[in-house]
Amino acid sequence: MDRDVALLEACGRRAFLRDVGALAALTALPAHAADFPVRIGLTPVFLDDQMSFLSQWRRWLEVKLGRTVVFVQRGSYREVIDLLRSGKLDFAWVCGYPYVRHRQELKLVAVPLWRGEPCYQSYLIVPADDARTTTLAELRGKVFAYSDPDSNSGYLYPRYLLTTQGENPDNFFSRSFFTWAHRKVVEAVGIALADGGAVDGYVWETLVELHPDLTRSTRVIERSPPLGYPPFVARSDIPAVELARFRGVLLDMAVDPEGMDLLHRLRLDGFIPGKPELFDEIARMAARVKNP
Repeated sequence: MDRDVALLEACGRRAFLRDVGALAALTALPAHAADFPVRIGLTPVFLDDQMSFLSQWRRWLEVKLGRTVVFVQRGSYREVIDLLRSGKLDFAWVCGYPYVRHRQELKLVAVPLWRGEPCYQSYLIVPADDARTTTLAELRGKVFAYSDPDSNSGYLYPRYLLTTQGENPDNFFSRSFFTWAHRKVVEAVGIALADGGAVDGYVWETLVELHPDLTRSTRVIERSPPLGYPPFVARSDIPAVELARFRGVLLDMAVDPEGMDLLHRLRLDGFIPGKPELFDEIARMAARVKNP
């Protein structure tokens, strides 16, 4: 009798764990770990249904990790990096530029695949009705829109390009300003609030699909070489088992039906572990701009 009861209880436990998909997530963590939420830092994204997407992603991650997930959103990369460095976040989706600047204090978790590659480009754009401008050099004395001072595609690359051309990025334009979001760079250039701007190519291409009215008002004049895609990183003292678990969940998104739906909404193909060397070109650009 006791054996039958024990068997039924065991079957019930297995069914419950299977139903929530959390068996793997609960086996390797210390007993107290599930009591603490996983804190993930994010900067603004361009999705119209951002709250709906984040709600779905949070629920999916909680099932896979077997823990509460809290998304911590901030308006700039610097705020997110500061929270990571102070131990107030466990993981964050950041740009390659702040990653290489703080590489010794962060751990690389995973890198997204976009169009089959762990890379993207910086796009330099002008208003669509500007038929004359073909290079960044021709924007001398004009107004330029950057996205974020810690953005690779939206700040570092155009400044690096000007530096290699013997220009001083600090006084090349008559005025420059930050929009704090790549979509807002597109909007600012599209309404001629700026004569040019630097934007994440992934964001621009995704807006082509979702909001062609925005990108139709702009024109790409230059593209950077392929650069390491903005990665997921972890705080330096993250326990190895937690890092491995979170990395595994990201890597498995492409083989999970709901994970695939989430990736499709992000216009991504999946995640790979990635190597720090993927971001060496960004580090080289940063060093050149700092020491021209």
